Amino acid sequence: MKRCILFLFCCTIYSTLAGQVLPDSIKVQYSAAKTDAEKGKYLNGYNQLIKNDSAYLKKITALADYFKQQQDQVGQDYLYLFTSDSRTEDYAAILNQALDILARFKKRHDDYGIMQGYSAVGGALASAGEWEQAILYLKDAVLLAKQPSYKSFLPTIYNSIGSVFQLAGMADSGLVYAKLAVKYAGDPGYSSSLIYPLGTLAECYITLKQYDTAIPLLRHSLQLSMLSNDRFALSWGTYDFAWIYYEKNRQDSVRYYAQQTIRHATPIAYQDLLYQAYNYLYLSYEKSGTTDSAYKYFKLYTLTKDSLFNSKKTKQITAINFKEQLRQRELEQEKLQLQNKIRTYALLAGIGVFLTIGLILYRNNRLKQKANIVLQEQKTKIESTLKELKATQSQLIQSEKMASLGELTAGIAHEIQNPLNFVNNFSEVSNELIDEMNEELNKGDIEVAKAISSDIKHNLEKINHHGKRADSIVKGMLQHSQSSSGKKEPTDINKLADEYLRLAYHGIRAKDKSFNATLKTDFDYSIGNINVIPQDIGRVILNLITNAFYVVDEKKKQVAAQGLPTLERLATLYEPNVSVGTKKDGNNVLITVKDNGNGIPQKVLDKIFQPFFTTKPTGQGTGLGLSLSYDIVKAHGGELKVETKEGEGSTFIIQLPTKDI
Repeated sequence: MKRCILFLFCCTIYSTLAGQVLPDSIKVQYSAAKTDAEKGKYLNGYNQLIKNDSAYLKKITALADYFKQQQDQVGQDYLYLFTSDSRTEDYAAILNQALDILARFKKRHDDYGIMQGYSAVGGALASAGEWEQAILYLKDAVLLAKQPSYKSFLPTIYNSIGSVFQLAGMADSGLVYAKLAVKYAGDPGYSSSLIYPLGTLAECYITLKQYDTAIPLLRHSLQLSMLSNDRFALSWGTYDFAWIYYEKNRQDSVRYYAQQTIRHATPIAYQDLLYQAYNYLYLSYEKSGTTDSAYKYFKLYTLTKDSLFNSKKTKQITAINFKEQLRQRELEQEKLQLQNKIRTYALLAGIGVFLTIGLILYRNNRLKQKANIVLQEQKTKIESTLKELKATQSQLIQSEKMASLGELTAGIAHEIQNPLNFVNNFSEVSNELIDEMNEELNKGDIEVAKAISSDIKHNLEKINHHGKRADSIVKGMLQHSQSSSGKKEPTDINKLADEYLRLAYHGIRAKDKSFNATLKTDFDYSIGNINVIPQDIGRVILNLITNAFYVVDEKKKQVAAQGLPTLERLATLYEPNVSVGTKKDGNNVLITVKDNGNGIPQKVLDKIFQPFFTTKPTGQGTGLGLSLSYDIVKAHGGELKVETKEGEGSTFIIQLPTKDI
């Protein structure tokens, strides 16, 4: 599925020179080039001609050494963009280098180099999972590729945008751009570019479960791949067939195509694809009851998976998100300073109390009247200190509420981003279709123009649909994000719990994209509406779910820190699970939040609802979340309880009366 993202690094579209026969040495023609863009085109054409040569690496290395000796920065920059491969290299390093190269091309006003730079940066960002940023850079590349002399690059870039949308879970948008890629690749002179657009178009249809539409597209792509002996394309094509036949439950075909994927992917050391192929072989043999083979491929799948998600990959992602992490660290330091200030005030107050008591006892033995005066003075000081403590506590409570609001805001942003992406994408495509319709009208081809106008009408209907969807989301979220009025109102508790589960999940994903957990719900729809303050109960549910996500993530990190699993542990790998449920129990409604984390130690179980008590590391929790939640539930006439077992997880239970007390 990363077919076209990685394609940006390992292969580019033939330039106008690709069809010419280049001399053994490119140096003569390269030296005679009048502009940097011409140099780039010569290098691109040369790279295309030798890419299947058994001595490819040797020739590229020799050329790189030559450019370095000549101190030719332009040649070094182009060669790096054409030959870097994020399948086997550090894509964070590629991203940093590509950004530097892009800046140099912009300084030299080289449109051809800028277009290649945008494509390289977009590909590296996509490899890191930064979908939105990747699309922005790739769309900048499209603007330059629309120039007549660069039109041959449109299939690759449109194809990459379609692939990014498909990976991001927006296959409808992916279809739009994949079809554009096929259209431009099919133009006279560019048919050799059809391999990857056909594959991406097929993957979009597979994601949408339209398998019969995808199969002929994949067959065409595989035929072209075999003709060009492109192992990368062959690997992805056979993998996609294994994917389809697994969904169709045709296990013999699954195993055949998965084995073909391994045969093509092994020579190019493509671990990501090998990991997927091993997984399908394991699942297929397991379905067929062939235990030995299933176990064999499960071991290979697990070892490959561990190698993909080792500490090196974590460091790469950390490098990309360094600025955001630095900002978070500064916020944590500010919170830590506030906690230290509170501890200092508490310590000073305690010392003051003990000194006062000692002074009173000492003075009382000498002079009762003087002791009373001193006692009055110390009392005034204590009252002043307590006022400061209360003010600081109020600030900390507000900080806790703002943290919850931040989780809520991140979730809301994700909820409305999806329909807005659809609106933007269909608007852009409609604009391009209008240009095409005008061209056809000018040619006098009314039938084609009518067909295009039908597509435009369909896109406008999609825009209207997703616009109304965004409007509905915003109205619903505003109702729950408003400040609490303190008044109870009839509330659908199932809908409230479901909304805050999704918002909490997207909120934590906004801060940590590596976080994943299985979400489960079990709602009792016979409950109906109950009278509660929805904003307050929503904050309680949000706090409990956020805590559950934290503990399962901590347990996952602990399991990962233990290293590669032994053979005995292969079948018991930890998978984070968080479930939310509701149930009617007589005159009460029970809301449960369950996790399979490490559970709560018995020695601290009695303290978890106390203010300022927390088991999180310093700077990661105020210790007020459960305390405030407990007070909110009590104010509703209910109870907040917990059931836990060390090593297996915890269940928090909110018990609310169905009638006002």
